[in-house]
Amino acid sequence: MTDDRKRLMGRLPKVGIRPAIDGRRKGVRESLETQTMNMAKAAAQLITENLKHPNGMPVECVIADTCIGGVAEAAAAADKFQQEGVGVSLTVTPCWCYGSETMDMDPLIPKAIWGFNGTERPGAVYLAAVLAAHNQKGLPAFGIYGRDVQDSGDTSVPTDVREKILLFVKAGLAVAEMRGKSYLSLGSVSMGIAGSLLHPWFYENYLGIRCESVDMNEFVRRLEEDIYDPKEFEHALKWTKENCKEGRDDNPPDKQFSREQKDKDWETVIKMTMIGRDLMVGNPQLNEIGFGEEALGHNAIMAGFQGQRQWTDHFPNGDFMEAILNSSFDWNGIREPFVFATENDGLNGVAMLFGHLLTDTAQIFADVRTFWSPQAVKRVTGQELKGKAEGGLIHLINSGSATLDGTGRQKQKGESVLKPYWEITEQEVKACLEATQWCPADLGYFRGGGYSSQFVTEGEMPVTMSRINLIKGLGPVLQIAEGYTVDLSKDVHKPLDERTNPTWPTTWFAPIITGKGAFTDVYSVMANWGANHGAISYGHIGHQLITLASMLRIPVNMHNVDHARIFRPSAWSAFGTMDTESADFRACQAYGPVYG
Repeated sequence: MTDDRKRLMGRLPKVGIRPAIDGRRKGVRESLETQTMNMAKAAAQLITENLKHPNGMPVECVIADTCIGGVAEAAAAADKFQQEGVGVSLTVTPCWCYGSETMDMDPLIPKAIWGFNGTERPGAVYLAAVLAAHNQKGLPAFGIYGRDVQDSGDTSVPTDVREKILLFVKAGLAVAEMRGKSYLSLGSVSMGIAGSLLHPWFYENYLGIRCESVDMNEFVRRLEEDIYDPKEFEHALKWTKENCKEGRDDNPPDKQFSREQKDKDWETVIKMTMIGRDLMVGNPQLNEIGFGEEALGHNAIMAGFQGQRQWTDHFPNGDFMEAILNSSFDWNGIREPFVFATENDGLNGVAMLFGHLLTDTAQIFADVRTFWSPQAVKRVTGQELKGKAEGGLIHLINSGSATLDGTGRQKQKGESVLKPYWEITEQEVKACLEATQWCPADLGYFRGGGYSSQFVTEGEMPVTMSRINLIKGLGPVLQIAEGYTVDLSKDVHKPLDERTNPTWPTTWFAPIITGKGAFTDVYSVMANWGANHGAISYGHIGHQLITLASMLRIPVNMHNVDHARIFRPSAWSAFGTMDTESADFRACQAYGPVYG
């Protein structure tokens, strides 16, 4: 029996736990067997109790059948892990072991070693020795070592060790989740946007993702030949009429579509949503109506829709499709959000994918549209910015594709949050829908009509904006800006919003300023952002993104994450310890892409 939560082909990656031990018999190994295996069990328990896959299914751990004292047992563990579908490797030990004989040699699996900090046996000595072996062999590994000495009989996992294990494993699982999946390009390049120029070498070499491409004509074919589930369409139409409020039509009265055309557009955008999803992950119901090939989908972990202009000059836009797919719910109920990029900006889609795999939550896609200085706000509104916004704001706004989770109507202890879908309640779904209007599309932008979502993000939520850029001669780089969403009073929000497009969703973003480099002030953040789009994830997850990027050998060229939170493979320190940003570039260049 299959689990409905699992919609992509391939096994969910498991975490392999490798208990390494001193191989000397006749007293030494025997005295360590129980302690070493208990460390493995404690690590497995920590992981399974705290982490899930983004689809809500539990993370499974596989412990080697025996402690690993030498190369034979290392090979046996590797064989078991291969059979079990292990995608992440964690070695644990309280003692000295034979480093190069016991280490994990699989070059594709992210790996870490937890060396127990105790004085009875030299776990730290093994940790240093085996990390040196990893570094000499070009197999970067993360070193985990507790700050405080523990007694040999202490089976607890210290807080600092706990945090590093969970950080490493979640990022490692993200690497494994991507491998072998697809990016589905629906259409081609949108309005010359560089992020929608598909470069397969990046997706394949750095992420292990296959590039699939489908012409937007496929939407026309499926619309005209009714290649979608007709029963689901009737249910979706009824749900949409009951839950999706039509908003203001800002088009000139003589240019507005008739009621008949608007109703027809509603039907079209609902069908487009179903078709976009079916293209990504398939739909067994299509097989029932005679479309077996279409029923399979493209095993796409992410997708992007070109839309502008070849589609939107004639057909309804993709805003409804993108917003609903990116949300944690639709007419079929609460479910894992999809990762779906506007304007086929796959590079922003990758940042969205990173955020989703690390947080399990929906991601906001937005234009990094405007920097509003305190002086400009005062001039336009007569009001002064205060609190987190006092240094200025970045207006994040796009033509209606942002996830409805981004309304900020999901709550935890009275505060706005974005939740993993399995924590979202029906009342919160209703609140997100009630906070959203669907405005007839601006016909200057979208001649073919359609509907754009309109909402304002509520609450001062901690968020992280990120973006992947490709630089000729360098390759991919990741930029990160942690900050907060900001509530503005209506007398400030309205005049600012009206200057852009009041029928689109708005998130007001205040990045955390450090006074240095790209974070000298809010203007500097805007000036150094590498493209017109950004992916916004709930929480301050910059450290998680940095760990993941190091696994993928993608350097981070801009971030405001405190140094104490950064966790990279031990080899990175060999490339420099004072200027860690430059060291990151040198390390990534030296190792090169994992799959290259």
